[in-house]
Amino acid sequence: MFDIVFLGTSASAPSIHRGLSAAAVLAGEDRFLVDCGEGTQRQILRSGIGFKKLNHIMLTHGHLDHILGLGGLVSTFTRWETIDDFTIWGGKTTLQRVESLLYGVVFPNQQTPVPVHLKPVEPGIFYRGKKFTVTAFPVVHRGPDCYGYIFKEDDHRPFLAEKADALGVPFGPERGRLVQGQAVTLADGSVIQPEEVLGETIPGVKVVFTGDVGRIEPLLPHVQDADALVIEGTFLHEEADMARRFGHLTIRQGAEIARNANVRNLLVTHVSRRYRERDMLNEARAIFPEVHLVRDFDQFTIRRDKPMVKSRASYRNTPENDA
Repeated sequence: MFDIVFLGTSASAPSIHRGLSAAAVLAGEDRFLVDCGEGTQRQILRSGIGFKKLNHIMLTHGHLDHILGLGGLVSTFTRWETIDDFTIWGGKTTLQRVESLLYGVVFPNQQTPVPVHLKPVEPGIFYRGKKFTVTAFPVVHRGPDCYGYIFKEDDHRPFLAEKADALGVPFGPERGRLVQGQAVTLADGSVIQPEEVLGETIPGVKVVFTGDVGRIEPLLPHVQDADALVIEGTFLHEEADMARRFGHLTIRQGAEIARNANVRNLLVTHVSRRYRERDMLNEARAIFPEVHLVRDFDQFTIRRDKPMVKSRASYRNTPENDA
């Protein structure tokens, strides 16, 4: 199960009711921040999730509307919060800008009070948590080293207790080893294989963040069968030529990706203030009904065995329409 709390959902510049790009992903004991636009630390406080354990930061690319909040956030983390260290992941070019921001502006000519680890990502798994992984994949936007991220629960096979009972498997460590895929030998000498007591494989939850992206085709294998796809919606399709020039997608294109890749839920962010929400939703829903145009402080709980649940983070003073 993953929870997503959207902290900033505006494109390029903040609006009255939308902050710049940032979202928190809560995965068991781990917490991740995806992008960190200007004002993110205040949005974290307003959301009610707080700073505790929010020490994994992943950047999709190095444009200022996605990284400029790092200066204030890192300053707060290192001066006032009880965090031992934290890690910032991103492409090499992105991390060069972050390094200039942190060590040229926030901490000039000095060490940070706590360790700050800048780790370049490459395509593939770069973080393994408890029963889940985080994978980076390249996307096409303006400039090099742009990445999207996949949060994926481990697949699992349910333990069939009634079959174990019938085979005489006692309660205790034997059952634990079978769940882990190991054969066990019983007291009477019989050998029980995991396949005898495990059900069919159940895929784990998959949540994908694309970041800003200008081309559809490279995305499809990475977003295939996602339970939730978080994608940008900067332009309506009537301005598709402008979207292409600036390396962005239209909302219709995002909906087409979701439909073609068998996505369960589409969460559209990076919203331009030039459009009305109902026009954006109408364009997307004509192609893919399960779409949400997310707002700051929207929270989504994604589970494999249940429909996605939408709620609001603790701060609720947000209008229903930013048009």
